[in-house]
Amino acid sequence: MQIEPTSDFTPASDALGVRLAHWLRLPNQEQRAKLWLRIRRNWQLYALLFLPIVWLIVFRYAPMYGAQIAFRDYSPAFGIEGSPWVGLANFVRFFNSPKFEPVIINTLVLSFYSLIAGFPIPIILALSLNQVKTRLFRSSVQMITYAPHFISTVVIVGMLFQFLHPRVGFTAVLANALGLNAPNWMGDPGAFRHIFVWSGIWQDMGFSAIIYLAVLSTIDPALHEAAVVDGASRLQRIRYIDIPGLMPVAMVLLVLSTGRVLEVAFEKVYLMQSPLNLSVAEVINTYVYKVGLLSPILDFSYSTAIGLLKGVVGLLLIIAVNHAARRLSGSGLW
Repeated sequence: MQIEPTSDFTPASDALGVRLAHWLRLPNQEQRAKLWLRIRRNWQLYALLFLPIVWLIVFRYAPMYGAQIAFRDYSPAFGIEGSPWVGLANFVRFFNSPKFEPVIINTLVLSFYSLIAGFPIPIILALSLNQVKTRLFRSSVQMITYAPHFISTVVIVGMLFQFLHPRVGFTAVLANALGLNAPNWMGDPGAFRHIFVWSGIWQDMGFSAIIYLAVLSTIDPALHEAAVVDGASRLQRIRYIDIPGLMPVAMVLLVLSTGRVLEVAFEKVYLMQSPLNLSVAEVINTYVYKVGLLSPILDFSYSTAIGLLKGVVGLLLIIAVNHAARRLSGSGLW
């Protein structure tokens, strides 16, 4: 016996087709006319948007075509299309490599160390500056804290080598004055992670605090006035007014930061590396660079597979952390 579907029954495939048709429907003539009218009225804004879109297409979307190198035994002589498919062989090779475990561990330790230590400090700095009433002092602290952001990475690493030099550095002079042996901080594997993370926090905390200061400036002053009338202390106003006002933006930035958890700053790590600290300083980005461009046999497929794996893991982390943030705080990236 054949059962006829009722009028209120829609198969899952039909429902999906209706949704796709709704999303992909072409605008009618009236909608196109309204669109062109908006473009003519605001052509300056669209002109400003043109170059960023071109940059996004050329440098972000067009290179995705080359991601298939990760699944091929790529040779520049044959090109992408002429190189044979090898499937997941490059990924399996990375998983079985003796470098897999130390590289992944070093990357995760540096990333989560930077995230855990560096995420709350700009918030604390912004909350502190927001309570300062002396405008000159507040502006001076802001300028001093965000100025290091504009120093190049090469200069920052050069400063670290000079300050922490075992013979002529600041720490060497201090150790000699105390009658101690000057440590070689930049060559000490145990000190590498701390130097990397805290120098990065010093460089970026002021610039990151600007976002939170902008959010704090949008909080209604009437809330603080009412809290003062009710007898709330300064710490109570920070806890119950300022911090809840910062949470939506903080959650978005946390989700974005977690998605880049495998994107350890390549330039800084590479410049700080030495044979003495390489056991803790080799991360995914530097390993890919060395395998793909510095090895005697340039292995483009292998390095591309590692980079693609890193991107997939970052995407999964963004989705997971955004879901957790929405469940815990009610706000997220989407």
